[in-house]
Amino acid sequence: MGGAVRFLAVLLLLLTPAPAWAAAGNQPWTGTWEAAPSGTAPALPGAAIRNVVHLSVGGHELRVRVTNRFGTTPLHLGAVTVARRQGQGPDAAPGTLRTATFHRAATATVPPGRDLLTDPVRLTVPAGADLLVTVLTPDDSGPATQHGTALQTSWVAPVGTGHAADEDGSAYRTPISNWYYLAGVDVRGTATGSVVALGDSLTDGHGSTHDADRRWPDLLAEHHRRLGVLNAGIGGNRLLRDGTGPSALARLDVDALDRAGARFLVVFEGVNDINGKPTADDVSAYADAYRTVVARAHARHLRVVGVTLTPYAGHPAHTAARETVRQGVNEFIRTGGAFDAVCDADAALRDPEDPVRLLPRYDPGDHLHFDDDGMRAVADCVSRVLR
Repeated sequence: MGGAVRFLAVLLLLLTPAPAWAAAGNQPWTGTWEAAPSGTAPALPGAAIRNVVHLSVGGHELRVRVTNRFGTTPLHLGAVTVARRQGQGPDAAPGTLRTATFHRAATATVPPGRDLLTDPVRLTVPAGADLLVTVLTPDDSGPATQHGTALQTSWVAPVGTGHAADEDGSAYRTPISNWYYLAGVDVRGTATGSVVALGDSLTDGHGSTHDADRRWPDLLAEHHRRLGVLNAGIGGNRLLRDGTGPSALARLDVDALDRAGARFLVVFEGVNDINGKPTADDVSAYADAYRTVVARAHARHLRVVGVTLTPYAGHPAHTAARETVRQGVNEFIRTGGAFDAVCDADAALRDPEDPVRLLPRYDPGDHLHFDDDGMRAVADCVSRVLR
């Protein structure tokens, strides 16, 4: 009898379906959210920073990329927690808060110039969810790596000790509009890969509604619910040389090609080179840079979409000479054969009556960036060629 019972028990164990998290463990990681580090902010010693991030795809398990990329001293992490957000403030949805670990330890140190991934965290998150990532820094670890234009309210508990694991957000009284110490979130689930949007403020979302997730990569995610969409835009960034953050060429690997599950790269960058000092007016330099980006992406088996530079007459930086450069760059993007596909955002957003200007319905008032409707027009354009 004892042998028969043991046989039946083993048979029952073999026939019992594995839990969802076990199945997820066999799935590859896919990026679901990114904020490319853009610079530094003053450290907040002793504080807990509750970063609010909007995920593109969901999964049964996640991990967080903590960054000290622009730090000059080791970053000491007293605690890192994750939770689904409840409502529009800093409250965690009951029962969803988890402590993230690093090699099974609840504390860690991130060397200067480096990122550090947490261990996998078992937490189911749906597509389009808001995630709270709370980082407690117990001491002054020097300049804090940040993404400066979040267009998203996050929260700080100035006295953070003991509050990183709070579901109740009442200790988080100070709002901030940048993301501290975060470079990305990956998930395991049913996603089929990710698309990385490499760009400047037009991709970062400047001009769109604050706290509404209306950047064009956010809207692109609504078209492709099984593709993670990662926003590697940095306001003020350039293609050819460093500006705000390292140049697109310099940061291509760490912000785009190295991202989990990356299958597509969308390149929408160059206007800050045209408008910068010194002005980059040699169209062949842009062509060479784009070809370099594409070659490096192809070596990693990514398909690359080029996006034409949109009009900006009426902006203080616009001149006839710079318009000539923009037209030349766009001609290369359209016809140079470098890209696997082209989204002609210039054609989609320009005013037919005055093609060097944005269509008024897409202009938030500065004649360069896009409002929510303009962001949707770019997302629609990219979606049509993302195959």
